[in-house]
Amino acid sequence: MRSAYSVDTVRNAERELMARLPEGALMQRAAAGLAAACADVLGRVYGSRVVLLVGSGDNGGDALYAGARLARRGAGVTAVLLAPERTHAAGLAALRRAGGRVVRAGRGAGDGRAAAGDQGGVAGRASADGRPGGEGRAGGGGGDVDVEGLVERADLVVDGIVGIGGKDGLRPEAVPLAAAAGRSRGAVVAVDLPSGVDPGTGEVRGVAVRADLTVTFGTHKPGLLIDPAREYAGSVRLVDIGLELPAEPELEALQHADVARLLPVPRAESDKYRRGVVGIAAGSARYPGAAVLAVSGALRGGAGAVRYVGPAGDAVIARFPETLVSDRGPKHAGRVQAWVVGPGAGDDAATVGEVLTADVPVLVDADGLRLADAEAVRARRAPTLLTPHAGEAAALLGVERREVEEGRLAAVRELAARYGATVLLKGSTTLVADSGGGAVRVNPTGTSWLATAGSGDVLSGLAGSLLAAGLSAVDAGSVGAYVHGLAGRLAADGAPVGAHDVAAAIPEAWRNVLA
Repeated sequence: MRSAYSVDTVRNAERELMARLPEGALMQRAAAGLAAACADVLGRVYGSRVVLLVGSGDNGGDALYAGARLARRGAGVTAVLLAPERTHAAGLAALRRAGGRVVRAGRGAGDGRAAAGDQGGVAGRASADGRPGGEGRAGGGGGDVDVEGLVERADLVVDGIVGIGGKDGLRPEAVPLAAAAGRSRGAVVAVDLPSGVDPGTGEVRGVAVRADLTVTFGTHKPGLLIDPAREYAGSVRLVDIGLELPAEPELEALQHADVARLLPVPRAESDKYRRGVVGIAAGSARYPGAAVLAVSGALRGGAGAVRYVGPAGDAVIARFPETLVSDRGPKHAGRVQAWVVGPGAGDDAATVGEVLTADVPVLVDADGLRLADAEAVRARRAPTLLTPHAGEAAALLGVERREVEEGRLAAVRELAARYGATVLLKGSTTLVADSGGGAVRVNPTGTSWLATAGSGDVLSGLAGSLLAAGLSAVDAGSVGAYVHGLAGRLAADGAPVGAHDVAAAIPEAWRNVLA
């Protein structure tokens, strides 16, 4: 299980640890892990060109100390200081002692004035092409340094501009450097998290650095797991620096081992009823395919049997003859351990209302979200799982879709609290939140290939089947999203797929998890 903690929690843990360690020891731990990750990215450190983008905070100190380690191994390291007067002094001194070069970020493109006090000592002189020991001075006449050019030509760019205190995008003076990093031929490694993203929510309100690798310390931060910020982080490498953190995180992301423990496996004495029966109330004359796709997901979700109720019975039975089909309505369909209602329902509010009166877990999706009475949802005593995408969530909250997409964590929590239900917010980052609070689950297996018609119907059937098999609403939603995302990856394999392909790949995804 990967966990993420809030900025305040991380800061408190860091303060407590620093109080027990010698001064500077915690930063040295972080810098050692950062330098090792940078070396892995470079492959060959000796002779490589490394540019550090250094802000005024501890992230800048981490970058400077890591740069010193790389310089001692033969890399040509240049630190670009955005706030020379507030740069981490000990880290800067370490870089200079190691032979690193220091220049100052200018106010305009190509203005690479030397940092104050950087004209003497070991690293006081540098040639304009970045080699230590040359005679050209940064900032004087023909020796001016093109800072953006340095970044673009680097073999590795280390982003130490802003740490966990950043929220509102980059300051104007950092924007040209972020753009140059994006144009760089080398890899971009972010220190703790990409500069400019909100570490607590995953929002990106302005320009931010796009990293190929983020080296984060102590624990993941929420912004590394939630889009749109997650997209800026690239791969994430966690460096353990010894933080003592609370038992319950703010976010958690399941991994294969966690999902394997939760997947229902029949025992020797199991029969189809002991394994669970899931009811599917979906489809309409206009949308019979939604019923077929929801059933396809349910049949592969671990329950022992699937009952279908609705007007698409002929289409369902033609495709899946093992389905138990009824035309007598949900109350007379027979025993079920969970219901799925809403996919392709059109305007059938009566069926949605009838399912919501059941005393078993209910998953509400698609049209059902629009048709469900909010008071009826809140009044339910059995578990309820709502599965909106961003547009549906926006309609339920009465806000613009963009507000949900830019603040997914706040939106899923608000929906869960407002409806007294577990909410699975679908999207590039699928989130699952419980009405009682606690850690929000983040699904790591999603793929853009799942953005295809009917994919959500398959997920609804799959998660509903897991509900019927006995999983809690939070587990059913997060395990369903995990397996569904993995099935999407396996089915696509880099090419477009349809929802039926995703459903067909669920058994392979299941086996992959259990392997």
